[in-house]
Amino acid sequence: MRHGAESVPPIQTSDLTIEYPPHGASPAFVAVHGFTLRIAPGEVVGLLGESGSGKSTLARVLSGDAFVSDATGIRAQITGGEATVLGFGLRRISKRKLARLTFGVGLLAQDAADTLSSTMTVAEIVAEPVLERDRRFNRRALGAQVATMIDAVRLPLAVLGQYPYELSSGQRQRVALARALVFGPELLIADEPTAGVDVMVRDAVVDLIRELQQERSFSALVISSDLAVLQRVANRIGVMHQGVLVGLGTIDDVFRDPWHPYVRGLAAALQPAAAEPDVESIVAGEPSRAGNETDAVGG
Repeated sequence: MRHGAESVPPIQTSDLTIEYPPHGASPAFVAVHGFTLRIAPGEVVGLLGESGSGKSTLARVLSGDAFVSDATGIRAQITGGEATVLGFGLRRISKRKLARLTFGVGLLAQDAADTLSSTMTVAEIVAEPVLERDRRFNRRALGAQVATMIDAVRLPLAVLGQYPYELSSGQRQRVALARALVFGPELLIADEPTAGVDVMVRDAVVDLIRELQQERSFSALVISSDLAVLQRVANRIGVMHQGVLVGLGTIDDVFRDPWHPYVRGLAAALQPAAAEPDVESIVAGEPSRAGNETDAVGG
């Protein structure tokens, strides 16, 4: 941890606007507009919203992943406001500072468990981020570090020699989480951590994130379209709708007296009823202007 980092808000944004530039026949697209949020050291904030609401774009930008070159060349850009993560300003961030930022932020991407390399063992997958930074890293020390992480995510050490296709969905997600935490980051950004995980083990995955956060004292931004996930892990939640933050506070505060129609709809679904309300489908099914974002950049 950098000197004095304990007093630096892990995430602080002010009126942040994020836009995708025009590409091909697609015009420029504003994915996030006027987003203001401060996460305190050691705090877990959940971000709730329908598909296409800008949640994943925020995850990629705040983690620094959006500023790394990719094959598509379609990258989100900050076009308004400010964002500071672990003390690093993200607007026009240099490569050197970006490398330092990404060392301190663990990203559990939405498709992390499904995109683990099928040709690498679990040990190689968890070790890869370290070796990408330093090919000369002591292999014995790295092996011990990887084993420690596998144990930390409650997997038997026997999985180290296995391949992802030999594991269950829940086990693959734990491997992806171990990979995200291998550097001992100050901040974890987890985007839909239960996506693709068998329903029987979803609670266990969420509870593991909470346990690790308490054990290791990192801050976290947990993104989900499932309110039940955030109820288990978050101190506060924000609600995203069409790229705008329309609610922020404790879960009780957000839904007790909602000012925005979208949040009022969610609050109504939470009222006691004869049948258990399917809040996740209500969140995910809200019509969105942001279908372009989902189609072009993965939501």
